[in-house]
Amino acid sequence: MPTDSAPAKKPAKVSVWHAFTQPAAWTMFLFGFSSGLPFLLVAGTLAYWLKEKGIELKDITMIASAGMTYAFKFLWAPLLDHWRLPLFCRLGQRRGWLLFAQLGVIAGLVGMAMLTPLQLAPFVGATLVVAFFGATMDIAVDAYRIEIAPTSEQGALVATYALGYRIALIVAGAFALILADHLPWPTVYLMLAALMFVPVATTLWAAEPNVVRHTPRSWGEAMREGVVDPFADFFRRYGVWLALVLLLFILLFKIPEQATIGGVMSPFYRDMGFSKTEIGTVTKIYGIWIGIVGAFVAGAAVARFGAWRTLGVGMVAIGLSNLLFLWLIGHPGSVLVLTLVISGDNFTQGFFGPPTVAFLSSLVNRQHTATQYALLSSLVNLPGKVLGFFAGGIATATGYGSFFVLTVVSVVPAVLLFTYLWPRFSKDRSVDAVPSQP
Repeated sequence: MPTDSAPAKKPAKVSVWHAFTQPAAWTMFLFGFSSGLPFLLVAGTLAYWLKEKGIELKDITMIASAGMTYAFKFLWAPLLDHWRLPLFCRLGQRRGWLLFAQLGVIAGLVGMAMLTPLQLAPFVGATLVVAFFGATMDIAVDAYRIEIAPTSEQGALVATYALGYRIALIVAGAFALILADHLPWPTVYLMLAALMFVPVATTLWAAEPNVVRHTPRSWGEAMREGVVDPFADFFRRYGVWLALVLLLFILLFKIPEQATIGGVMSPFYRDMGFSKTEIGTVTKIYGIWIGIVGAFVAGAAVARFGAWRTLGVGMVAIGLSNLLFLWLIGHPGSVLVLTLVISGDNFTQGFFGPPTVAFLSSLVNRQHTATQYALLSSLVNLPGKVLGFFAGGIATATGYGSFFVLTVVSVVPAVLLFTYLWPRFSKDRSVDAVPSQP
């Protein structure tokens, strides 16, 4: 049996036609849609609704940081590997958890629509329900994809998942904002909740992965295999010092990106004098497709230069791109400047995704895929989410311009760690592993 330290074999190439016609690809497209839909509804899109209700900026960014739940999904990821849900388990381990999570998202969105921000405390509770079940759905979808197909087909499944995810971002972002110019926000959220029944039907139709699961003989054995060993394994494979440096790098290198994804950007665009339709059209429709272009360019770069080198370029580019927002501050209300700024920002965000995923995937032991990937993907987003939580207070105290400069400066520690790790990963072909998530 190959060891985890052996370089990962490059996957067999899959044709574009096969990628979009195999049943598993269409399944992952719809699962990607279900994962992407709730993400903005508890973050950027939610912030517009809160601002219209007169909620203060610092409170908006705190409430819209419900998406921080995604950063802690590793805490309950072992449950999806080892606990069979009553009733739902009749569909199988993966589909049972998928259906449970999808129904939870629907219930939370309906709760947000019925309560509205006028009943703020229970409304925030419903928002947290959506975020929790959305994060659970991410874990379940990732595990399902890894188990439903061999390594040679994972690239195709990642591509179709990413397409579905980005279309969902357009629906939950641009489509929701445009609708909100003509319909009440509760109606918009109910309509989006109804769309979740499409992936629910997909879950009922999809095949369950054919995986023989080991049943622990005792509670102690279950805790050791599901909770303790995935963490201990990482330190065994890399050694304590290198593992700690890697974890610190993982915590730091996405801060500039994550800090501008949260609730601060929606009020910023409104304060710059743009209508919801202008924001939706430029940032959520045009911007999404520019991000897809960036992702394709990065995919080619990873294939040609490797994930580690591409990651370094993306890390610096994503930090510097935040300076573009200073240009927008100097030209409030200019749709042309907004379009140019979004072009640069979304291209670099799209470019940053593939090398990030490839690098994190290369660090995972396949015996603990779901738990370890959930942990690493949570850690990579956590510090930026924390900064996003306080973004409203920082922007209020220092101004938007100083906030964006701060996000650029925050990339410096990650660049220093990248330089330190360069000898270890610049020639390590295992870093070019197949991505596990877009």
